[in-house]
Amino acid sequence: MSIQNRLLMVLKMHRISASNFADSIGVQRSNVSHVLNGRNKPSLDFLEKTLKKYPRVNAGWLITGEVSKEINSDNLNLIDDTMDSTFENKLHKEVALDSTMKKIEKIIVFYTDLSFTEYSNK
Repeated sequence: MSIQNRLLMVLKMHRISASNFADSIGVQRSNVSHVLNGRNKPSLDFLEKTLKKYPRVNAGWLITGEVSKEINSDNLNLIDDTMDSTFENKLHKEVALDSTMKKIEKIIVFYTDLSFTEYSNK
């Protein structure tokens, strides 16, 4: 997932528009527009302002797209890869039971260390 998509997820999670996001972190609206459209890469200053204004966003995830799975005192409830696939299989079985149910496109699981994992139906 590109950094543009991760920033779009931040906007969606906080339910704000790109212009409100620009205003909230103190950058020009065109700057946010260029980053979200892939014209420019976000600067270090842009990322720093984003992380200061939205401290619940995991810095490692925002920058690299990866979340550390190291266990520390703030991060005790990790789900490993085998549990992830078990969860997905169970989800697909439950959805298959009710054919009138809308199709699930994406599930986001939020962790206590402020990171999250996204499951897509692709």
